[in-house]
Amino acid sequence: MNKFLQKTLERLEKLDITHIRELFKQLASDNELLEIVLNSMTDGVLVTNDDNLIILFNKSAERILPFREPDILGKQCWEVISDQEVADFFAEKLKLQEKVIDKIFTLGKHLPRLVSISIMPLVKQGQVQGNLIHLEDVTEKKANEAKLRRAESLASLTTLAAGVAHEIKNPLGSIAIHLQLAQKELKGRKSVKPESLEHYLKVIGEEVERLNRIVVDFLFAVRPMNLQTEEKDINQLIRELVDFLKFELEKAHVKVYLELAENLPRLLLDEKYIKQALLNLIQNSVSAMPQGGKLLLKTLLAGQQVVVDVTDTGSGIPAEIMDKIFEPYFTTKEFGSGLGLTLVYKIMKEHLGEIQVHSKEGEGTTFSLFFNIPQKEKHMLADSREAG
Repeated sequence: MNKFLQKTLERLEKLDITHIRELFKQLASDNELLEIVLNSMTDGVLVTNDDNLIILFNKSAERILPFREPDILGKQCWEVISDQEVADFFAEKLKLQEKVIDKIFTLGKHLPRLVSISIMPLVKQGQVQGNLIHLEDVTEKKANEAKLRRAESLASLTTLAAGVAHEIKNPLGSIAIHLQLAQKELKGRKSVKPESLEHYLKVIGEEVERLNRIVVDFLFAVRPMNLQTEEKDINQLIRELVDFLKFELEKAHVKVYLELAENLPRLLLDEKYIKQALLNLIQNSVSAMPQGGKLLLKTLLAGQQVVVDVTDTGSGIPAEIMDKIFEPYFTTKEFGSGLGLTLVYKIMKEHLGEIQVHSKEGEGTTFSLFFNIPQKEKHMLADSREAG
C-alpha cells in the first residue's frame, strides 16, 4: 500500500465527500496504470488467491494459455484451461503449494508452441496469500538455443577432427618408416632372423595401439552420452573417489583436504561420468604439482546450486592459454591426449551444469563445478528457510 493511500485511510472518517471522490479517482488511476502495465507485457501473468481462485490476469495470459471460456475471474485456474496436461499440473502444484520454476509444456497441435510456466507463492507476513503464475512463450528462444548448440557442436567437431588428423600423422609416419626399414631388411634375403625384425614390429605395434587410443578418445568425445542419472550424495561420491586414489596421491606426495558441507541436497548424477570428471581434474592437479603439494576438495551450497571446488597449489595456468584449456587436443603436457578438460566440460554440459576456472600462475588453480538442485529439493530448501 502506498503512503498516500495509507495516510488517507487513517483519517477516512474525517474526509468529506470531495476528498473521498479524489481518493476514488486516485485509486481508479492507479488501477488503470496497473492494467496498462500488465496488458503491455509480452509474458502472461495469472494471480490466484489462497483458495486458488483467479483474481487477476493479463491479455498475454489469454494469448499463451488456451482457456475454455473468456470469463475466468473467480474460478480455479485448472477448471478453465482446456489443455488437460497443464490443467492437471496446476491442480497438483497449487493444491500442494509447490514452487515451480520454468516448467516447459508443448501446446497446440498444428503449430506447437513451447510455454514455460513458473509458480511463485505470494507471501505476506509469513503467510501464503495466493500464487503468482508467470507464463512465457519460449518457442523462438528454444529454437535459437538449439541452433546455437548445433553451431557450437559443428565448430567443436571441426576442431576435434582437425586435432585427430594432427594426432594420427605422427604414428602413421612412424609406422610407414618402420615398415620401410623392415622391407629393406627383407629385400634380397631368402631367410631372416626373427630378432632382426623384432624391433620394427614392436614399434609398429606400439604405434597401432596409440592410434587405437586416439580413435577411442575421439569417439568418447563426439558420441552423445547416455546418462543414467540417479539421486546421489556428491560428498559420498567424492569420499569414494579420494579413497580409490589414496595410494596414487600419497606416491605423488599430494596431501588431500576435504571441506564437505553438511546436509547438501542430493543431485541427479550419472556417477561414473561425474567420477570421471573429478578424476580428470585431480589428475591435472597432480600433474601441476610434480614436487607434491596440497589438494583441496570442497563442496558448498550457493543459492539453487551445489558447487564442487577442486583447488591445488600447483604451477597455475598462464593467462595467455586460459581460454584454450577446454579445446580438444590442447595440452601443455609432454604426454597426454589433450581431451581431459574437454571431457570434463562435456560431462558438465550433459548434466546441465557449468564449469569455471580461476588460476594464477605460480599460485595454483581452482576448478569449480556447478550442479543445479533438483526441483523438489529446491522446494524443500525453500520451505525450511521460510520455516526458519
